[in-house]
Amino acid sequence: MSNGSNNDDAAAGHPGLDAVMADTLLEKLSSDDAFRALFHANPIQALADLGVDAAQALAPMTPAAGDPFYCMTTARLASKEEIAAARSELQAHLTRAGNHAVVFCFEAERIASALDNN
Repeated sequence: MSNGSNNDDAAAGHPGLDAVMADTLLEKLSSDDAFRALFHANPIQALADLGVDAAQALAPMTPAAGDPFYCMTTARLASKEEIAAARSELQAHLTRAGNHAVVFCFEAERIASALDNN
């Protein structure tokens, strides 16, 4: 089983997540208040805690503009309901090979527009 990275991804940004890891992340973001608080404060640490190899190599660093996983930062994390409603689209985005530099993927009231622009 993979530890959460898809090695077919481009070197820039961060690797996509494997399907199981993406599903685990989305489940926690749509149900677990403590995990949501950690993810909002530091998505790298939250992903590292889930076992994502690329995040474990960077933790406990908090991402800044241009850093891997910066695309997962938010000013206001989307609600559990908003994440649950967009779960299949987010799953597809998180597992897609590519740069993963789309900001606002988890931003409240901006999930759909961020995914549409990708």
